[in-house]
Amino acid sequence: MRLSIPAPMKMALGLIPAAMIFATPALAADPIVGDWITAERDAIIKISQCGPTICGRIHKFLVTPPNGAGQKDIHNPDRNLRSRTILGMAILTGFKPDGDIWRGKVYDPKSGKTYRSEVSLKSANSLKMKGCIAFICQGQDWTRAK
Repeated sequence: MRLSIPAPMKMALGLIPAAMIFATPALAADPIVGDWITAERDAIIKISQCGPTICGRIHKFLVTPPNGAGQKDIHNPDRNLRSRTILGMAILTGFKPDGDIWRGKVYDPKSGKTYRSEVSLKSANSLKMKGCIAFICQGQDWTRAK
């Protein structure tokens, strides 16, 4: 027995693969999203959507900070922020895609300084993180946490 599919349904079924093709970029729009191990292997940074931009928070310590897991942001130039806990703090803020690079700011809690930053994927499991002052940038590679 042969099943007969009405013409409108055939057309709708034909549109599904096209819809999937156009939907795929939206699902993979931010390949930097995920958990990343820092170059020093001392923390995992969780990169995720934060409103209209991408941010990264210190998700987990892999090495106990000098003042324990409750380490405060003691080097922050803003005295009002020195009592906040580093764990859970956003260190990557305001990242927006610019071609294959995401641009935003990175905060270094070890120095209390904020830098212009660029992030790019080297591979599916390797991220290039750069902190910049003027036109001089220093980079490090982060690896995707499994």
